[in-house]
Amino acid sequence: MQPQNDIRPDLLRRRVIFVALAVLIVDLATKEVMLGWVFDPPQRVEILPFLNFVPVWNPGISFGMLSDGGSAMPFLLSLLAFAVAAWMIWKAPGFRSGERLGAGLIAGGAIGNAVDRIRFGKVVDFIDVYVQTWHWPAFNIADAGITGIFSGGTEFTPQWTRIATAELLGGPATSGGLYMTPT
Repeated sequence: MQPQNDIRPDLLRRRVIFVALAVLIVDLATKEVMLGWVFDPPQRVEILPFLNFVPVWNPGISFGMLSDGGSAMPFLLSLLAFAVAAWMIWKAPGFRSGERLGAGLIAGGAIGNAVDRIRFGKVVDFIDVYVQTWHWPAFNIADAGITGIFSGGTEFTPQWTRIATAELLGGPATSGGLYMTPT
């Protein structure tokens, strides 16, 4: 993390906010389209030989984890998402260019899924990527942003997700566990 002293911090934050808003707008718009197209009535729409649109309600986080956390879980996950997004925007002046792109993608995706949890108590997933009979778990545009799919997986995503979560939860950023480290 190397700050750029030649550019004003507020301008660097605005760049992250712009990316986050772009992801958020595209995510929410595609979810609205899918709610009317593949969710009502529920149907699978074949797009390409490796891509379907399918109706999936995800009450948890990635791969349905934490889905049995009770009625407070959507609120807590949304609160965490907004906290992570705010942290990334605040820290943006200290990030390199690719890291700021990753921060915007993650912040926009986190907020997009948080909006779903607030509206529905669960997340709208609809993208089904597969090879023959092997299907990746359904996801949405917000998830694509969070995982860095749009940017080809910036160096930001694995390392800084671990550091942001550790800072927010007050733990050491170097702890092992669920988070990958860059290779």
